Amino acid sequence: MSDLLAKTREICHIFEIKPAHSKGQNFLINEKIYDDIIKAADLQPDDIVLEIGPGLGFLTAKLAAKVRQVIAVELDKQLAEYLQTGIDAPGITNVAIINEDILRFNLEAYFKERGLPLKYKIVANLPYNISSIFLRRFLTAEHKPETLVLMLQKEVTERIAAAPPEMSVLALSVQYYATPKIIRLVKAGNFWPEPKVDSAIIRIDLKTQVFDAKNEKDFFRMVKIGFSAKRKMLKNNLAAGLRIEPPAIEEILSRAGIKTAVRAEDLFLEDWQKLFAALSPFMV
Repeated sequence: MSDLLAKTREICHIFEIKPAHSKGQNFLINEKIYDDIIKAADLQPDDIVLEIGPGLGFLTAKLAAKVRQVIAVELDKQLAEYLQTGIDAPGITNVAIINEDILRFNLEAYFKERGLPLKYKIVANLPYNISSIFLRRFLTAEHKPETLVLMLQKEVTERIAAAPPEMSVLALSVQYYATPKIIRLVKAGNFWPEPKVDSAIIRIDLKTQVFDAKNEKDFFRMVKIGFSAKRKMLKNNLAAGLRIEPPAIEEILSRAGIKTAVRAEDLFLEDWQKLFAALSPFMV
């Protein structure tokens, strides 16, 4: 780890790169963890990988050695210029450096212009402040990735992979579309500069089923109503939010096989789906 730290410091010194806390720029300095990310992504020679937040390109080079194409999207202009130099020097031909905001990047247009199949995996060391909006964008995209392997704040990964009685809107929003699995903890000391919190690697495998847009919208409206007042029982939140009399809500819960005294965080995704089926006539 000390060798990678020395190399990281040297690159930053030579190219006058000053890691910005506001951009979540904490560089991973542990080779073993880079290898664990590669292993978690289960890469194949024909894969196309969308890498977000490539930093100094240590992971980018490892990805390029394994797959057909790496599309590395880096918001920071100075880092993007360094990365371009880094791939040009050794003549790496299967990496494209994109200096753009991933939340504004038109991935579908990029693939179409280059005749690439819209089948890809995501590997990302995400700034924590965009994790929720990033997940929403790619989990609900028309052309979803097959798999995401993400480095996120430990607390966020735990919320994503939660089970009752710790469920949340975030957990349901991810588990509705995909199956998450925490791969490993990554302590703060594995980064430079060292962040204030620990991180974790999480793998998220997309489900292959086809989703109906209207049903999705109504389903998550119901979920948000269910979580609207955390300390209240689910039946009270639903009755108030959907303007249904409490006895009617109790009957609907019973019909869905759900106890009437539960709170929103006590239900599995499957329970919410049964509840949605029972509540559908009221979702207008």
